[in-house]
Amino acid sequence: MMDARSEFHPAELLARGLSEDPNDWIATAREGVWLRPILFDTVSGGWVNITRIRCEGFISRHAHPCPVHAYVLAGEWRYAERDWIARAGDYLFEPAGDIHTLLGLPGGSDTLFNIAGALIELDEQGQTIGYADVFSRIEQAATHFAAVGLGRDYVRKFIR
Repeated sequence: MMDARSEFHPAELLARGLSEDPNDWIATAREGVWLRPILFDTVSGGWVNITRIRCEGFISRHAHPCPVHAYVLAGEWRYAERDWIARAGDYLFEPAGDIHTLLGLPGGSDTLFNIAGALIELDEQGQTIGYADVFSRIEQAATHFAAVGLGRDYVRKFIR
């Protein structure tokens, strides 16, 4: 039987989401927040990660030019601009262009985010102060994996 995988049909990806290995979690600019890469899709320009929040208050104010899908695995968090709280088991669809300020709540949270396009960081006046896209996230992960002894190429296991 012929193997259907090729450069145009990459192998499936199975990754441990809530890894217990601290080397799998990438620290962000905000203390108490980490990212666990799951998938980097360089064809569509999106990525999937688990965001782990272990602090309270402001995490980031940002927008996305494309839709975002989120599923809360554990704990809870909210957006400052909304009157709801996202709790374990909740699914959230964010339409393209939505601006929101992520807030950590007591007890922390783990949320799977499927992000298309980019994440555009904003200041209080709505001005762009930074961004992340699939390629900057790959570089961030490669740098982290090299620093913890896994090697820069460790990131390749998440790239499709």
